[in-house]
Amino acid sequence: MNNSVENRFFAIVCGALFIFVAPLFVLFLFLSSERADKEIRDHISILLVANSQALAKPLWDLDEDSVTQISATMVSQGAIVKVEVRDQSSQLNVTQSTIPKSFNGELVQVSRAIIYNTVNGPKNLGSIAVYYPKLGLFSGLKHEEVVFISIFIFAVLTVFGTALIGNRLFVIQPLMRLIAAIEATRQLGSRHHVDWQSSDEMGRLARSFNEMQTKLESEEKELKLAHRLATDIYNLTPAMLFSLDNEDRITAVSDYWLVATGYGRADVTGRRFSELVTPDTRDAFQNRKAGMETGAALDVTVKFLCAGGHVMDVLILESKTATGPNQLSLSVMTDVTELKASEDRNHRQAITDHLTGLLNRQGFEAALDVKIAEADAAGQEVACLFVDLDRFKWINDNLGHAEGDRALRELVERLNTHLAPSDQAARLGGDEFAILLPAKDGEKRAKAMCEQIASLFEEPFGPDLHLSASVGIAIYPRHASNAAELLQKSDMAMYAKKRDGKNGSQLFDNGMLDSARARAEIESHIENGLTEDWFDAYLQPIVGLDDRRITGFEALLRLNHPQKGLMSPAGIIHVAEETAKIVRVGNVIMEKAIGHLAQISRIPGMHDAYLAINFSPLQFETALPSRLAGLLGRHGIRPDRIVVEITEAVLMHDNPQIRMVVTELRRFGCRIALDDFGTGYSSLSYLNRFPVDIIKVDQSFTRSINDANDDVRHKSRMLIEGITTLSHKMGCAVIAEGIETEEECRTLHQMGLDYGQGYLFHRPQNAEKLIEELTHAPNAVARAS
Repeated sequence: MNNSVENRFFAIVCGALFIFVAPLFVLFLFLSSERADKEIRDHISILLVANSQALAKPLWDLDEDSVTQISATMVSQGAIVKVEVRDQSSQLNVTQSTIPKSFNGELVQVSRAIIYNTVNGPKNLGSIAVYYPKLGLFSGLKHEEVVFISIFIFAVLTVFGTALIGNRLFVIQPLMRLIAAIEATRQLGSRHHVDWQSSDEMGRLARSFNEMQTKLESEEKELKLAHRLATDIYNLTPAMLFSLDNEDRITAVSDYWLVATGYGRADVTGRRFSELVTPDTRDAFQNRKAGMETGAALDVTVKFLCAGGHVMDVLILESKTATGPNQLSLSVMTDVTELKASEDRNHRQAITDHLTGLLNRQGFEAALDVKIAEADAAGQEVACLFVDLDRFKWINDNLGHAEGDRALRELVERLNTHLAPSDQAARLGGDEFAILLPAKDGEKRAKAMCEQIASLFEEPFGPDLHLSASVGIAIYPRHASNAAELLQKSDMAMYAKKRDGKNGSQLFDNGMLDSARARAEIESHIENGLTEDWFDAYLQPIVGLDDRRITGFEALLRLNHPQKGLMSPAGIIHVAEETAKIVRVGNVIMEKAIGHLAQISRIPGMHDAYLAINFSPLQFETALPSRLAGLLGRHGIRPDRIVVEITEAVLMHDNPQIRMVVTELRRFGCRIALDDFGTGYSSLSYLNRFPVDIIKVDQSFTRSINDANDDVRHKSRMLIEGITTLSHKMGCAVIAEGIETEEECRTLHQMGLDYGQGYLFHRPQNAEKLIEELTHAPNAVARAS
């Protein structure tokens, strides 16, 4: 009880007495002592003055008896306890003392010189000194002061005692009762009240405490009722509810949870919940809190071990209280076994090609990441084969998609017989497939698989249904450092094989990257050329072989780069066709070529010259005839002056839309020329199937008519003569391309060809230069330039 209120009050009162009353009392004693000391000094000063005069004569006469008598008289007066008289010559030294031997106090000395007035003036004869005891604090008190001090001390003690008794009666006693009530409430659990009645602060405190006890008692009853209701709801709710503490130990479970899992409440209370989760999903449960904010709801899906031994997939939603050592959570566990199975089925469907049963592109990309990780762990390589079927589009276009799907399924059936369990095949889309081959030597395994893939196509997939495949190979980590790069480079290798003739395999090499960069650069030039107007239509005159007069012009694509100058059209056309930009490029060339023809038509003798324009298969859109008609109408050019040059590649598509557009152009009045005749497949049949007006013999035949080899020369001449004869019988004019020598020109003229074009006559030129030449020499005979 050292820290009780009463002890503290006692300490405060004592402290107040010590700090305020005691200093005043000491000051009073000090002042009293000072006053008494002053009175003694004043009295002694008077005695010294009187006695020093009385001693002057005896001391002058050296009358020791008189000096002694006067000294004795002084000692007997008042507080003086000692007197000393000395002359200047020290012949006389009288001392009188009444100091007892037991005195050990301190003496105060007061001295005065003894002066005797002689005829010759005052003389200092010696000195007198008196001593009195030094006064203490209580030595100077008078009787009245002692009485006053006694009364003061009594009053202080009375006030002090009264304060202690009042504090005991009016503060300590009610506080003790309040403490007793609180202790009883804490120990017994019931709400005790304070038995104290008064109108002061302690009475109000007691009443407030009693009211608080009454209110808390009522709230406790309500809480107990609410807890009983919450427990009933917790147990009767048709959901698997459970609670965990801060260490994931089960603190409570609902009755429904026990029924669903088969456990007893005593079997699971206090156990870690992770012990009831399968080992493969235990980490997911234990790491569920990572990265989540305090108070956020957590969710995790795990496999739960029921009491009967069966496993069910459960979704746990967990709501956390505030963090701390007593943190609890309320969780609801939902059986999602059927939903999980359905998700797995949907996932398999999402990553599987429905036609072949192989992985689709999405599933293949995921499997590729897994295979690369496994290869890294095992120190192996992964070969990626990108397979593209040759001529598969022809099957869909001519035999129907059902026949194409049947061929794909049969191909996969054949392929599966050659795949190892560790291999992974996928259909990326259409007729594109990919195969992953993990192996120590990825290149060796890939080449072996390519031989097996080639063997799959030895037997047809139906009557006269033959297929082949172009395969690109890339190997991780030799050629690529990640999955996306591996797939990209195998794709590049496949396209390289396509360009080299199809039907085979090609291993990736870095030169393909250079080709890809060059292609990307050409794509950029094409886009910039369309934007910045770098494209132009160069014209190469076509002349009659009999008189060598210009009868027409062929429009040729040129791209004039600001820094690189004129660029090769072959690469530009190829990339433009692959990126489908050939339509935009072709429209620009067509518009500029027709504009050039309009300018040339103003030159005398050129008003009937025709213009031959090359068209890509992609340009044969339904809007082409109307666009061409609009351009011709704008420049006032007759349709029969336009020759639409098409290649056998256009006709080989056998596309109804292309056939319709060609027919519409022919009906509009344009003429049709078949370019590069003799270099494709079944060329003669096209003369019968399409409205062709002009046949252009490929320049490869022109070069071979005068070949040094007699056999080659003979066969080439026979072919050209045959083509010319058939063409003339079908009403078609014949043009020879690539004439470079006079000998070639004479030979072709003798063989009956009508027209020719080549460096012997004119090189392709921009319109301004050509117009300038034609303006100065209209209808001139063509000559080498």
